[in-house]
Amino acid sequence: MNRELAVIGVQMDFGQSRRGINMGPSAIRYAGLLEGLEYLGYQVCDKGDIIPMQKGKSLKNMRNYEQVIDGNFRLFWDVTDSLKSGMFPIILGGDHSIAAGSVSAVSKFYEEEGGIGVIWIDAHGDWNNDETSPTGNMHGMPFSAVCGYGPDIMADFGQVPAYVDVKKCVQIGGRDIDTEERKRMKEAGVTVFPMNAIDKLGMNEVIGRAVEIAGSGTAGIHLSFDIDAVTPEAAPGTGTVVHSGLTAREAFFAMEVLAESRKLLSMDMVEVNPILDEKNKTAILASELIQSALGKTVY
Repeated sequence: MNRELAVIGVQMDFGQSRRGINMGPSAIRYAGLLEGLEYLGYQVCDKGDIIPMQKGKSLKNMRNYEQVIDGNFRLFWDVTDSLKSGMFPIILGGDHSIAAGSVSAVSKFYEEEGGIGVIWIDAHGDWNNDETSPTGNMHGMPFSAVCGYGPDIMADFGQVPAYVDVKKCVQIGGRDIDTEERKRMKEAGVTVFPMNAIDKLGMNEVIGRAVEIAGSGTAGIHLSFDIDAVTPEAAPGTGTVVHSGLTAREAFFAMEVLAESRKLLSMDMVEVNPILDEKNKTAILASELIQSALGKTVY
C-alpha cells in the first residue's frame, strides 16, 4: 500500500434529488478522517473540494447532466494527477455519480498493467443508463457507464475511455435494484451478491470471492462504497435509505479483508448527507470505514 494519500472531496449533489450531500466531504473530514489516517502512518495530502458548476442543462432522462459531467471531468484529471504523483486517491462524495470520474481515471491509469477490478458496495445497482432510468438521476448510472454500457458522456473526458471489464466487477449489498437495471446487469455478466446472498453465505465468503474476482489478473481493485449499503439504524444520514442493509460490523469486516488483501488502488466513499444525519453519526462511520480499508484494526 502506498503511504501517500490524496484526499479529494467533490461537493456534488446534482446526480440525485435531495440537497445536502454536497456537504458530505466536510462532514467526513470533521469526523476525524485526516487525523486518523495520519495516525496510521500515512502522509495525507488534502487536495480540497471540487465544486461543480451550479447551473446547467438537463436532458430528457439525465437531470443536471452539465453539472454532473463538469464535476466528473475535473475529478478525472485530479485523480489522474494524484496517481501520476504516486498517491492513493480517496474520493469523498457527494453523490455516487462522482464514481464515473474516479473509476474512469483509475482504469485509464492502469490500462497497460492489466486494468482494474471494481467492488461496488451499495444498496443500489447504479447500472441504469439514460434509456432505463426511472428517475433520470445520474447517481444511478455510473457503474454502467464505467463498464461501457452508457451513458457514454459519463466516461469520456477527452481521453479514450478504458472501460472496466465486467467480469472483474462485483456488486455487494444490493437490495433496491430496478427491474430493467437487473436485466442489464445479468446480461452484462456483473457478479452480484445481494443481501440475501450475504445472509446465506456470510460476509467472509462474499468479500473473499469479491476480492478474488476483482483482484485476480488485474493491477488491483477500486472500491466504491455508498454508505446507504449500511442499514439505516447505523447510517441514517443518507438520501436514499433502504431498510435491512449491511450491519456496521459486516461493513467493517469487508474493509478489513480488503486491507489485508493489499490489492486496493483507490476508493470512493459517497452519499453521506449531514442534513439527514444524527450528530454526524454516518460521517463518523464513513471515516472509520475508510480507515479500516487502509489498515486500521481492532487489535
